[in-house]
Amino acid sequence: MRRPLGTFVHARSGDKGADANLGLWVAHDGSAAYDARVAWLLDLVTPSFVGRLLPEAAGLELEVFTLPHLGGVNVVLHGLLGRGVSASTRFDPQAKGLGEWARSRHVEIPEDLL
Repeated sequence: MRRPLGTFVHARSGDKGADANLGLWVAHDGSAAYDARVAWLLDLVTPSFVGRLLPEAAGLELEVFTLPHLGGVNVVLHGLLGRGVSASTRFDPQAKGLGEWARSRHVEIPEDLL
């Protein structure tokens, strides 16, 4: 089903110089679907997926680090902030809203995970 990524995925984001950092994870809420949700997220989030999810990231060097024991991933978006926070003309120059932007984007989620 097409739903916001944030239906059960949480996020935190920020800047690292010219790069943005995006953490995505599934909270362990006691749900029987937790392990399946984590497996789905780890499979889903690839550099290619991030480039499609966040159009402003298309063409950038993207690194995805899986954190299976934490139920999530860390994504580094190299160069998203241009020459850095003080020189960025982005609406969100510190990438603080990037996580919520990612959570708001619609993705295909298997019905059994909802």
